[in-house]
Amino acid sequence: MKNQVEKVQNTPENVAQPEKNVEKKGHDRKKVFLAGIIKDNPVLVMLLGLCPVIPATTSIINALMMFIAVLFVLVCSNLIISLIKGIVPKEIRIPVYIVIIASLVTVIDLLLQAYAPDVSNSLGVFIPLITVNCIILGRAEAFASKNSVLDSLLDALGMSIGFGLACLVIAIFREFLGTGGFTLTNPFNSDQSVSWLPLKDLALPVMVQGIGGFLTFGIIVGLFAWITKSKVPGKNSDTTLKSQYSTLKEIEACRKEGKETK
Repeated sequence: MKNQVEKVQNTPENVAQPEKNVEKKGHDRKKVFLAGIIKDNPVLVMLLGLCPVIPATTSIINALMMFIAVLFVLVCSNLIISLIKGIVPKEIRIPVYIVIIASLVTVIDLLLQAYAPDVSNSLGVFIPLITVNCIILGRAEAFASKNSVLDSLLDALGMSIGFGLACLVIAIFREFLGTGGFTLTNPFNSDQSVSWLPLKDLALPVMVQGIGGFLTFGIIVGLFAWITKSKVPGKNSDTTLKSQYSTLKEIEACRKEGKETK
């Protein structure tokens, strides 16, 4: 009987099972990382976090610095929240997440004020507003609080890169059409800059204003939807939207529990 059990346990199918599980995990993690860049792009597909997108895309440098700020906050917040998810009471998790995010935003805001004052002045209040950016809080609640540290890191990197690429593409179009070229300035030393303005006389200043930002954003979203064969922005993000919907239901349930306790 023992020999029969050993034979069953050592069959090629059972030996190959761990390898299949490892491959599946690797494939799933690849999906988690790539989802934020293409399928569930936070800006071009889910249309989230648009508050800083329009004002931060007047130039490539501003878009790049906003990307770095969001990358820092999203990666750090996802890691911290994933680490403490088991010890934070369910009833107070949202305030705890906001405190963590606000602390990280304060750090990046002070660093920009100290080492890149011109960029800090240009972006203004939109750096502190990262605290309430729905991308950051949404990923914390919908993903980081329910998954491992590694998966949360990959999710944060994917979403940040997706956000940054969207901002950079919009900024390239707006700066070129609005100024007739590009001006790259050292964010840490405004005296160092390089300009290339071949179409300066044909520039459209309206493109670096608010209306130009919305116009460019709409065109880019439409092109992205067409390229990815999505008839409607958000069609490819069903899973993420369902997750966010369940998160809203959980928040509402927590509020009801709090009222009943009172």
